[in-house]
Amino acid sequence: MQFTYLQDPGHGWLIVPASLVRGLGVKPSAYSYLDRASGFAYLEEDCDAGAFMHALRATGVQPVIQEVHIDRDAKCRALPRWSN
Repeated sequence: MQFTYLQDPGHGWLIVPASLVRGLGVKPSAYSYLDRASGFAYLEEDCDAGAFMHALRATGVQPVIQEVHIDRDAKCRALPRWSN
């Protein structure tokens, strides 16, 4: 499985299908974002992305991460925060 790690000048997020986050039982914090229109979660880099990766690797999946760096605020900052 391949995922994108998005980093702007202030922070970073792992972009993953929200259904996969839920399916793995990961409970993101309010520092992650959810794009309901696309079905993708933007998991903040400090805790939520790590919890997701740990849960995914526990299933035997070894993810591939593509890094994308931008020089402006990421658009995900305007999305609603994840709410459990």
